[in-house]
Amino acid sequence: MYTFLFCFAAFLATGQMSELVVVPREGWHARPPTATEPMANPVPFVITHHSYIPPACHTPEACVQSMQTMQDMHQLQNGWNDIGYSFGVGGDGNAYEGRGWSKVGAHAPKYNNISIGICVIGDWTKELPPENQLNTVHKLIAFGVEKGYIREDYKLLGHRQVRDTECPGDRLFEEISTWEHFGVKGERRQENNGVEDNKLFFFKHKS
Repeated sequence: MYTFLFCFAAFLATGQMSELVVVPREGWHARPPTATEPMANPVPFVITHHSYIPPACHTPEACVQSMQTMQDMHQLQNGWNDIGYSFGVGGDGNAYEGRGWSKVGAHAPKYNNISIGICVIGDWTKELPPENQLNTVHKLIAFGVEKGYIREDYKLLGHRQVRDTECPGDRLFEEISTWEHFGVKGERRQENNGVEDNKLFFFKHKS
């Protein structure tokens, strides 16, 4: 049914190989973007989101519909060039290509050109995503690091850390705050180009 699935090898701490399935844009019937802007890799940040609406999806058919719904919202309602996220991750355990690894997103102002934005499809305010969905987020980030799209010393942030929002939901934010590369707020700095004003983030020290 889904003839456009890409399977990438990902790594697990156990040494066992596990497949990371990334559904490319053709696989969820994405409309072409109205414009694109290249992004330099590797990027220093990964920013986690939840969709809130659409709700969680648990089958490829439902997750394809969710990606289409988000693209409709972002292009037709918001007037953006494309779906805002670099990738979506569904409850079916698949990752879905949005803008991809090397195009500037529209998911976190002031960070769009220096981050990969991952939307964990669903509302994660009061409950956690299922384990397979979280595992796919881990695998996707690991793949990005291994292929040179994401810096090895990247900082993982929740959307709420860079904008006044409840995203990615309380429960998901609590979860990612336990992950190894989670970043906590540091000082504010002015970018050399005088345009971007980004916060610095540092690794959270474990007790």
